[in-house]
Amino acid sequence: MTNSIAEVVDADAVLVIGSNTTEAHPVIGAQIRQAVGRGAKLVVAEPREIPLAQDADIFLKIKPGTNIALLNGLMHVIIAEGLYDREYVENRTEGFAELQEVVEDYPPERVAEICGIDPEDLKAAARLYAKAEKAPIFYAMGVTQHSSGTAGVMSIANLALLCGKIGKYGCGVNPLRGQNNVQGACDMGCLPGDYTGYQKVANPEARAKFEKAWGVKLPEQPGLTVTEAVQAIEDGKVRCLYIMGENPLLSDPNLNHTEEMFKKLDFLIVQDIFLTETAELADVVLPAACFAEKDGTFTNTERRVQRIRRAVPAPGEARADWEIVQEVMLRLGYENQADSPEEILAEIASLTPSYGGISFDRLEREQPQWPCPSPDHPGTPILHVGRFSRGERALFKPAHYLPAAEQPDDEYPLILTTGRILYHYHTRTMTGRNEDLNRISGRSFVEINPADAAKWGIESGARVKVESRRGEVVVDALVTDRVDAGVIFMPFHFGDGAANRLTNDVLDPTAKIPEYKVCAARVERY
Repeated sequence: MTNSIAEVVDADAVLVIGSNTTEAHPVIGAQIRQAVGRGAKLVVAEPREIPLAQDADIFLKIKPGTNIALLNGLMHVIIAEGLYDREYVENRTEGFAELQEVVEDYPPERVAEICGIDPEDLKAAARLYAKAEKAPIFYAMGVTQHSSGTAGVMSIANLALLCGKIGKYGCGVNPLRGQNNVQGACDMGCLPGDYTGYQKVANPEARAKFEKAWGVKLPEQPGLTVTEAVQAIEDGKVRCLYIMGENPLLSDPNLNHTEEMFKKLDFLIVQDIFLTETAELADVVLPAACFAEKDGTFTNTERRVQRIRRAVPAPGEARADWEIVQEVMLRLGYENQADSPEEILAEIASLTPSYGGISFDRLEREQPQWPCPSPDHPGTPILHVGRFSRGERALFKPAHYLPAAEQPDDEYPLILTTGRILYHYHTRTMTGRNEDLNRISGRSFVEINPADAAKWGIESGARVKVESRRGEVVVDALVTDRVDAGVIFMPFHFGDGAANRLTNDVLDPTAKIPEYKVCAARVERY
């Protein structure tokens, strides 16, 4: 996030795209509603009529996979009507001519046809966003989980830059993380091409710094992403996986293929707090402590570093993750001397410029947002004030709309999109053990439009078979106009009727993220 969560309450307008905010991020969703209550205008762009759409001044119910066309259409209107921030564009950006050339191809009428929306709504949304003094953009995996996800994120940045809304209070580009420490995990180098603080494995200077600190020789080439690792199993290049706090046998796309690959492994290790679907397949399970049973830090979606403190002892043989990892390192012959999370944070600060001023002692008094390079630095609530990370000027990165990799046809006439619901969290590793939540929502379902339901003789509550080219599941039908005709929606949380047995594992070429949000499917009575 370029900005801070609390700023949204002061917004004049809010644009939400690809995020079911009130269900997946309820606290931030509530703050957006608070802003609306204070008079802010709200634009929501989503394939489903999510709860937040009921609060929107303009709801753009777009076809799944058409985010880039929509964003280009908004920019077309803003440029054509002279609503962009000319001074900001001239003094703080480069590449405007290339952007203008690309978005010229996306007049409202064409975008309306691609996205399935009213062109007048598109124009109104563009004017509302461009004219607002304070207007943040919030997005989540409805933007990223596409074969063109990286281009989708770049397009959001283009829109914010065009209107001079980066580096300013109450504005910015604000991705919402799906779990509480996703930001922190990425910051700590849990990406195959990065050390801590996004220092690149391929950078000789960064590599030399970490080699000196750790006393080892480090690889020059980045490793594999999760989805690339599954393919590498098939290719015979990966024979062992160590999985920590993840449940890929429910969260990975094309699950039938992933399950087949995991069974080919010579050795599978899972470190987790419960026996998940993935842990059940493991050769060794290392029981880990949960958040309330350990000390350390979390870094949240607004880059804020926060202390966590052990409230209760861990049960049985469960240990904190750092203790387990350190013991494994020791057994492999590496003498790691860290004795506490406080010492580990001190090492992080010594090697990571953006965390340089963060310590346990400081976190007792305050929770700064990185970059926080020194103990006397106040932290950075807003990024890119006066200067961008690449220098004086930001670079527009325009992209043309490309349809999703798999489109409906006569055999599979529907678009399946997936997402989250309020009552469950990720793969239900935790929430699936709560009887009250399961009474409210205890098994998988598919939302289907009344017109499609009538066509195939389906009623709410009926058991139906949902199929794609990769698999099939049997789930409950929920007939609703929350989805348009031709579109179906499934939550991905459930092990029974797992949506990811159907999803497409084609990847975005840059980020290597799968296209969870669009695949061709069909539904029939079971």
